[in-house]
Formats: sequence, structure tokens, C-alpha cells
Amino acid sequence: MSGALQILTSGMVTAVGLDAPSSCAALRARLDGFQETRFPRGGGEWLVGAPVPMPRNWMGTKRLAHMCAAAICEVFERVPEAADTTDLILCLAEDSRQGRLVNDGAAFVRMIAEIVRLSDRQRVRLVPHGRPSGFVALQTARRMLSDGSDYVMILGVDSYLSAPAVGQYRSQSRLLTPTTPDGFIPGEAAAAVLCSARHPGGLAITGLGLSREPAPIYNGKDSDGFDLPLRGDGMVRAYTDAFAEAGLAHSDIVLKIGDLPGESFWFRQTALAMMRTQRARSAVQPIWAVGASLGNIGAAVVPLMLGWALAAAEKRYGPQGPVLIEASGDDGACGALVARAAA
Repeated sequence: MSGALQILTSGMVTAVGLDAPSSCAALRARLDGFQETRFPRGGGEWLVGAPVPMPRNWMGTKRLAHMCAAAICEVFERVPEAADTTDLILCLAEDSRQGRLVNDGAAFVRMIAEIVRLSDRQRVRLVPHGRPSGFVALQTARRMLSDGSDYVMILGVDSYLSAPAVGQYRSQSRLLTPTTPDGFIPGEAAAAVLCSARHPGGLAITGLGLSREPAPIYNGKDSDGFDLPLRGDGMVRAYTDAFAEAGLAHSDIVLKIGDLPGESFWFRQTALAMMRTQRARSAVQPIWAVGASLGNIGAAVVPLMLGWALAAAEKRYGPQGPVLIEASGDDGACGALVARAAA
């Protein structure tokens, strides 16, 4: 990825914290936000999820709008000079996903603006691709910064804690229950990162890769009837492109951060990509899995992982060196990036 892209600061609202410092501290300590929800899982028991402990019981899009507003305010509190000159890229759930809470992106942006002031001069872009949305947003942010934007905020928000979403994934046996151990825990979150090409930041993005897996999680289950073996081709290509643009090899990576929302499919995909791109011996590379603490948080996950990597770099509690961040979606979209502490 030619051109500098710096991550200056972050804001978060998660099941383990209502701001970035508390969320990152909880993630570092491997705490989780799992608790019983009001969604039945059968047998008189309640489904386990990872809801955000909001101060008021807002529901639906209003709840997500308040989560977004809190993340935006946190960013602007730390970089107040960016408040009137920041363009916004909003990462949302896939258009095709049943149970998505935001169906009208423009109306949702107006709802956020009613809670927190947004400048009329700010450009807004929508990226509705679910978990990998943040990688597409980074490509868009780079173009916007090249076109003259001073700052660009990448904001992701999502929730799997809605009745239609829970009903769909439960019918597909994809939610984690005592009778479905290979499932995910539904969660929700909002996370924002502030990007710039002109101002020094704590985290530099040096490589970015996007691809598509020909054998996604619904492979063999859709109307086309295809049943291809999982080889991890999509994530392998995303890794390879990110390493090439960063000028690094897989063996140079010291830490991996992944969405890994819980189902074994995603762990197999990551393992295959690691095995097929590692060409030299290196020290053991720890893997930090967001899903282990927050469950599946959808489109919020890439900004959150960038914010976590930034906190680890600033506080120096993670391995020092290049970091690989990855995420992928149910439709096969795969993304990976390489980042490191800015010089």
C-alpha cells in the first residue's frame, strides 16, 4: 500500500469497556463480556451473548447510534483539532445479512449527528461488508487522504443481538450452545480509529491485502451446491499481498490479531494461511483473538483490532515489531494488514 497511513487514536464501546483504555485493558487481561441474554436457546435456558452495558436500555438503531456517538466523542476528546475537518467512513453489516439493524445508512448517519455534532463539510462513505469492512475502509481512507482530507475516521458498528439475527443463526446451528459446541457467541460493539497521512501517529499501516475465499463457510450449503475443499486460498492471497506491500516476510511478524469469532472454520482458515505463507523459521508468534472476549462483533472488529494494536504499541505490552491483523466474512471476503509502531 503506497503512501503513509497513520493511526492516531481510537475510541471503543464494547462488552468489556465503554472506552478504549478500559476495553484494551480487559482484552489484554483476557477478560470477557459473556452473559445470559433475553434470547431463548431452548430447553428453558437463555442464549449467552456479549452485550454492551449501556447506561440506558436503548434498542435497535438508536442503541447503535449512541454507541457510535460515544466512540466518536472519545476520538475527538483526544484530538480536538480534528473535530471539524474529519471525513467519516462508516463500516456496517452486510446488505444481505438477515437481522442487520441498519438498513438505511444515510438515516443512521443523521441519527448519529443528532447525538454528536458532525460538521456539514464532512464527507461520509458507507462500507457495508461486515467483518472485513475495515480493510475496504482503509483503502478508501488512503484515497481520501491523497485527495486532500486532513483526517479520516473509520467507524465500525454492528450487533448480532437482534431477534431476526439470533433466529437465523440458531436455525443454521451456528450459535454456541451446549448442543452446538462449534458455534459463535453473538456480540455487539462500536469502534473508531482516526487516520491521517500528514500528522505523526502511534501506528503505521505498511501493507494491506484483500481477496476472496472460493470455499467460504456456506460452501456446499447454498443453492449452487458447490462443495469445494477449504484451502485458505483467499486468506493466503490477502497475507501475501500485505507482506509484499510491507516489504516483509511472514517470519518477520511478531504478533497476530484476528477476529476469530468462534467457529472452527475460521481457525482452520487461519492455520492454513499461516502454514502456506511461512517460509522461514521464526519465534512463536502469539495470536490475540477478539472473539475470545467479545464474541462475533461484525463490522466493528477491524477498527477495534487497530485500536488494540495501537494501545499495545503505545504501552509496549505486546511484542515489538510488525503486527499482522486479519478478518474475513461469511461470503468469503478476506483481508489482512501489516502494521507497526510509527517511528
